[in-house]
Amino acid sequence: MKIIYENTIKDKGECAEEFREEQMIVLFGDSAPEEIKDFCYWVDVAPIHGTIAPGQTLKVDGQSYKITAVGSEASTTLAGLGHCSFKFSGQTEVELLGTIYVEHKAMPELKVGSVLQIVEE
Repeated sequence: MKIIYENTIKDKGECAEEFREEQMIVLFGDSAPEEIKDFCYWVDVAPIHGTIAPGQTLKVDGQSYKITAVGSEASTTLAGLGHCSFKFSGQTEVELLGTIYVEHKAMPELKVGSVLQIVEE
């Protein structure tokens, strides 16, 4: 197993859970603009080791989600700003360029200390 990306949730905005209705979680590093900071889970900026691609796996506290599509800006904003959205819809067509799409199943319960990994198995 190769770890492409790994990070830990260090805090969350008051409204971060509101995106659950859209089947999404939004990550952002310390540079999150004030107007959206309350809607994000906060992480440190961490490097990406390789390319994020469909077929890889998002792991959240041990739960696995197959990646189905990757927006063209997702890796750039994730590596540079700690910013990325994960959509749990299973779709294979990209709608939002900064989003990583994963299989449709029950979303994880994110908390401070939750570990996210993108792995190639």
